Amino acid sequence: MIPRFYNPYLVAATATIGGMLFGFDISSVSAFVDDNTYRAYFNYPDSTTQGGITASMAGGSFCSSLVAGIISDRIGRKYSIQLGACVWIIGSAIQSSAQNVGQLVAGRFVSGLAIGICSSQVPVYISEMSPKQIRGRLVGLFQWAVTWGIMIMFYISYGCTFLDGTKSFRTAWGIQMVPGFLLLVLMIFFPESPRWLASHDRWQEAVEIIKHVQGNGVDVTEEVEIEMQEVQEAVRVDQLSKDVGYQDLFKRGSRLRTFVGATAQIWQQLTGMNVMMYYVVYTFAMAGYSGNSGLVSSSIQYVINVVMTVPALLFIDKVGRRPLLLYGSITMATFLFIVGGVMASHGHYVSEVNGNTNIRWIVSNKSAAKAIIAFNYLFVAVFATTWGPGIWIYVSELFPMKQRAVANGFCGAWNWIFNFGIAFFTPPAFTNIQWKTFIIFAVFCLAMTVHVYFLFPETGGKTLEEIDIIWEEHIAPWKSAKVDVTELASHRRLAGRFEKKSVVYNG
Repeated sequence: MIPRFYNPYLVAATATIGGMLFGFDISSVSAFVDDNTYRAYFNYPDSTTQGGITASMAGGSFCSSLVAGIISDRIGRKYSIQLGACVWIIGSAIQSSAQNVGQLVAGRFVSGLAIGICSSQVPVYISEMSPKQIRGRLVGLFQWAVTWGIMIMFYISYGCTFLDGTKSFRTAWGIQMVPGFLLLVLMIFFPESPRWLASHDRWQEAVEIIKHVQGNGVDVTEEVEIEMQEVQEAVRVDQLSKDVGYQDLFKRGSRLRTFVGATAQIWQQLTGMNVMMYYVVYTFAMAGYSGNSGLVSSSIQYVINVVMTVPALLFIDKVGRRPLLLYGSITMATFLFIVGGVMASHGHYVSEVNGNTNIRWIVSNKSAAKAIIAFNYLFVAVFATTWGPGIWIYVSELFPMKQRAVANGFCGAWNWIFNFGIAFFTPPAFTNIQWKTFIIFAVFCLAMTVHVYFLFPETGGKTLEEIDIIWEEHIAPWKSAKVDVTELASHRRLAGRFEKKSVVYNG
């Protein structure tokens, strides 16, 4: 008999290893893009080739994110996460044994398939296994786990750079199998989602799991009854959602929400954060930092990313969504303009930097170089507290319950495809337009500021019904935080109850 663990904190801690896989893959290449052994073995990949290597992960994630929900609904949340872990192990094995660029790209694409599954289903599993009082906190741990994965893998890769020859990157990429194996094995000891069980008419199993999560596993307490009522309502909504397709997202009354949700995910990528994540070593090389000093200096921003995500998780409900996003985009634009401006005024063109022909700009002035590094750190700190976790929370609140699953999958796919584009675009951009790359993303940040102000309503602290009213009553987004829609919502609930009573009476 396999023992089962039901503690929601333990469930979240284990399941978020799936988030760490995402972080592992982001930084598994960044430590090696300027490494001579890596570059020589793969025949000195030019900027386009390196872009393809890096972007292949996001390409795989885009493909699997479109079908992850279907897989999860058929085999269950738990088994879909374990499937993702198996695919991740295979992808890591292909990468660590790569003999050429083609095999490396294939391995990263396979790993991306795993990330597309885990990144969409781990939050679902955690939310369906958690008491509602702590659900938001535990789901938020997923984003935090991503930042931990980025930092841990970068330091593992940094340590492996001291190994001789191809053992450096092969060891680092092979170590990626460890968290995948842990996720695969540890998930054996946790139950299936009670909501998934209920949706497949396995109510007795669902009740037993909820009894363990909410109480002592024996008594049917008030909390257990409330949770079961919520599960019944969720199953009812799921039945309605079966007839909802992508075409419904573009019907009258829905298309503006869909546009806002999709562009929100696109704008998150166009902040330029993944330029910092994937190619931070390039940025530091242009600032005159190379070798071990460059890797250590660039790793600090991963630590900042981990630390500064915590305030966002603690205070996002108090501050609201719009102020957070507006502050983030304006501040990030400022820092990117400063970085680009300092590089332009204190740098000059070169044919290569430390033998890497993909980098063709250098800042020799030490004070200017330190300023570039400082504003890179500040940029990461602002992103981690605003657009990083903020967008995933915001998009999840935009849509009515019956559209939420389809809409979040659709909007998330846009995030992945632009992640692919940014990863592919950045190396050629650094090669051909150098410091102007930062100016492009700064302009994007200004554009998203305008877009957020005029089209993104406030969703923080509002029920789904109240958010529906904001859209249906065409309340201006810049007024949405101040307009009290509670009274309108209460009138709707009263009207709904009256209609239900009338139906019963007439029946």
